[in-house]
Amino acid sequence: MAASVNTSNGQRGSGKRRYQPMAEINVTPFVDVMLVLLVVFMVTAPLLTVGVEVDLPESSANNLPGDDEPLTVTIDSSGQLYLQELEITLDELVPKLRAISAERTDMRIFVRGDKAIDYGRVMLVMGTINAAGFSKVGLVTELPRATAEVDGQ
Repeated sequence: MAASVNTSNGQRGSGKRRYQPMAEINVTPFVDVMLVLLVVFMVTAPLLTVGVEVDLPESSANNLPGDDEPLTVTIDSSGQLYLQELEITLDELVPKLRAISAERTDMRIFVRGDKAIDYGRVMLVMGTINAAGFSKVGLVTELPRATAEVDGQ
């Protein structure tokens, strides 16, 4: 049993022309994987921003604009201080902020204070940060329940 190869000039089995390997890359699997990764990162990114559990007070104030990722200073219900997720003391706060920000005092710093702690403790932390030269210090609050339900959150 013999096999014949059909070439472009219509001759059978002449063997003059060989088939060239396909030089195209199939990008469909690559695009599929990238879309799955995009969805995974979009779902998990909001869950990674909060490290220390605090019960924030509610406020109807608007969000502050900004593109850079802010540093977060958290004061929990027992009055313990955290920089991002690292437990620190008030004396360690300014040196660590300066080290993280590379002496840039225009970085945004968010202060998250549990609503059960004394207001004076929050103001002491904010005053310490401000006295160190950081001018973009803001308080983080939750939206009131009625507003959050209307916005679909």
